[in-house]
This record gives sequence, structure tokens and C-alpha cells, in this order.
Amino acid sequence: MEQILALLIGVLVAASVWLMLSRNVVRFLFGLVLISNAANLVIFTGGRLTLGAPPLIDEGADAPPALVANALPQALVLTAIVIGFGLLAFALALVFRAYTALGTVDSDEMRLAEPREGEEGAAKLPARGGATPEMAREAAE
Repeated sequence: MEQILALLIGVLVAASVWLMLSRNVVRFLFGLVLISNAANLVIFTGGRLTLGAPPLIDEGADAPPALVANALPQALVLTAIVIGFGLLAFALALVFRAYTALGTVDSDEMRLAEPREGEEGAAKLPARGGATPEMAREAAE
């Protein structure tokens, strides 16, 4: 079972890296979801996988039997799923806001903060101290 999960984890990481290298921000988010799921599977697999043996302590015993699944990684994965969903919802809200403001989801086209030389958006941005780049050029002259 661990070999199958190791192969699945490898496929998820490869797909997530491929998606995260895309210039499309929505694909990047899907890659982020896949890599968080791969990390959850790594934690889950590290807690040992057993069939039909819950980690219960028998009455009068000090510890569970030797070959049971560890409950701590399962609790950590459950917490990580909730945190990952919250991160995804927040990131989707940010991407939607960026799309409505900039009109694109291409990360190379989202250059409002660092416009290319000679772009029209360069004059609209305030520089440090609230001055526009035109004001900074006039002060330098």
C-alpha cells in the first residue's frame, strides 16, 4: 500500500510543479492545492497504514498493540486539510480581485507594481513617499 501511495505522491508533486510553473495564476492555485494534498499524503503515510486495526488501547493495557496506525498524523492531516481549504479560499479571493482590477490572470501581464520601462501605467503609480515617478524625475533634474 505504501508503494502505491509513494507513486501517487510523486505524480501529485510532478503535476503540481508543472502547474505552478505556468504563468496563469489560476493554474498556480490548482498546483498549490495538489502540492498540499501530496504533503498530506506524506504525513498520512508516515503514520503507518494498517488494515482493520484501530489505534485503541484495550482495557487494562498500558499501550495499544504493536501494529496499529498512529492517530497523531491523522489529526495533523485533518487540521492541514482545513488550513489548506482556508488558504485556497483566501487565494481565490485575491486572484479574483486582481483579475477585476487588472483584467488578466497572466502573471507576466500583472505588472502594476513594477511596470516595464515606457509603459503607460508607470506614471500612475506612486513611488515612495507618495510621489509619482514624474515628480521624482522632476526633483532629480
